[in-house]
Amino acid sequence: MKKTAAVTILALVFLYLMVPLAFAEEGAAPNEAKLKYYAMAALGCAIGIGLAALGTGIGMGIGLSRACEGVARNPGVSGKIMTTLIIGLAMIESLAIYALVVVLIILFANPFKI
Repeated sequence: MKKTAAVTILALVFLYLMVPLAFAEEGAAPNEAKLKYYAMAALGCAIGIGLAALGTGIGMGIGLSRACEGVARNPGVSGKIMTTLIIGLAMIESLAIYALVVVLIILFANPFKI
């Protein structure tokens, strides 16, 4: 687990340090600047929605497994467990939808008035 966290943090630091290089060129033509913006926006959106989907998928899997364990141990309360599970899954899924909305705003925002 520590090795995975270290590699993830190292990759994020590397990505953070490479951002100035992507925007370093001065005096680029308007179309080139627009193309660079959309390339970086697309890369950031892909990483963002991928992390959001990964996190919500893990959260939903853990919640579903715990609900199955609860029903297996005490079948009499399956109705209450199911209701709580559905509400919890809806809350977790809303996080992925919020991430999708933010990604779409970033992707389709037009900062260039060309």
